[in-house]
Amino acid sequence: MEKDELAQEAPASHVGPDRQLPPPGSEPHRPHTLRILIWVLILLLFGVLFWVILRHQAAATAPAGRAAMTGPVPVTTATARKGDIGVYLNAIGTVTPVYTDAITSEVTGLVSVVHYREGQMVRRGDPLIDIDARPYQAQLLQAQGALERDTNLLSQAKMDLERYQAAWARNAIARQILEDQEKLVLQSEGTVRSDQGAVQFDQVQVAFCHLTAPISGRVGLRLVDPGNVVQANSTTPLVVITQIDPITVVFTLAEDSVGQVMAQMRHGKALPVIAYDRGDEKKIATGKLQTLDNQIDTTTGTVKLRALFANKDDALFPNLFVNTKLLVSTLRGVTLVPSSTIQQNGDVSFVYVVRNGTAHLQDIKPGVSDSGMTAVEGVNPGDVIANSSFQRLQNNSTVVLSKTPVPANHSGTNAP
Repeated sequence: MEKDELAQEAPASHVGPDRQLPPPGSEPHRPHTLRILIWVLILLLFGVLFWVILRHQAAATAPAGRAAMTGPVPVTTATARKGDIGVYLNAIGTVTPVYTDAITSEVTGLVSVVHYREGQMVRRGDPLIDIDARPYQAQLLQAQGALERDTNLLSQAKMDLERYQAAWARNAIARQILEDQEKLVLQSEGTVRSDQGAVQFDQVQVAFCHLTAPISGRVGLRLVDPGNVVQANSTTPLVVITQIDPITVVFTLAEDSVGQVMAQMRHGKALPVIAYDRGDEKKIATGKLQTLDNQIDTTTGTVKLRALFANKDDALFPNLFVNTKLLVSTLRGVTLVPSSTIQQNGDVSFVYVVRNGTAHLQDIKPGVSDSGMTAVEGVNPGDVIANSSFQRLQNNSTVVLSKTPVPANHSGTNAP
């Protein structure tokens, strides 16, 4: 019995390693690996399809692009010419009135009348403000009365002096009496002079009650109303007047430019100054350089200059910021080309000269620029120069003249 039981149990205990069962809870890995391989193949298929589409599009567009790059380049042209150009010094300036008067009260009193309107143009001597003058007129009347009294006393003293002189001539009075009367006349004359000064002072006080325009110009906003009491010698202005015509512009130049300006002024030349708006596009007015400051500002290395402008149309407003151009000299008979035709390659400037339908790169040396024109060396008057399509132009490029404007590349970064 024991042998039969051992024989029945042996097959279960001696199973070979190839036939062992997997451990409980484990799953086969083959289906999971198969899914990964399928996704990789799908992604590779999409990548190949996308690459084929891109190659097809590039092949379709490449011939047109190469034809466009190799065909004639349409350009607009400009012609170099011989002419004159000014040498200007540019600066930022401020419109500054020749005179600005902040009028304050010289007397204490009640404002009775305001004659001016806000922003009114007034002339010298026009009435502005009236202050109640009655107290000062009363003081003036008192001073005039004292002067009249002391004047009569002086006349009486002089009459007595004449009598004493006659009596002294007859030895009728003592010498002391005559001398006393002479000194009395001198005292009366001093009193009369003091009274005259008091009368004149009171007359000035009465005149201060009637404020008038000391200069011609524009009145600002109203700063005082009737009924207000103003104080003598107050720092608060009652009215401000600025002269508008003429007017000046104060601007600064670097100290290195002082020699150029002084050399022209020593020859008696009136240097023109042009004022432009803040954007440096619109010309506002033209004037003349009036003077330079007497010293250079050591903190900025600049010197102030003042130019005078006739401001008939009120285009220059006080404290307005403007761009100024000071003409110091004029270059005669130089070659001029439009500034837009000049290109840059690093420190090298060049243009494309068009000859026989071909653009030739020509190095130049640019000089003074003004109003869109530049004086250059390296081209001759009459040369035809390309003024557009710089992004496509190269040396010896075939060009065709365009009748319609072609947008120009003004970046100046293209290289041959």
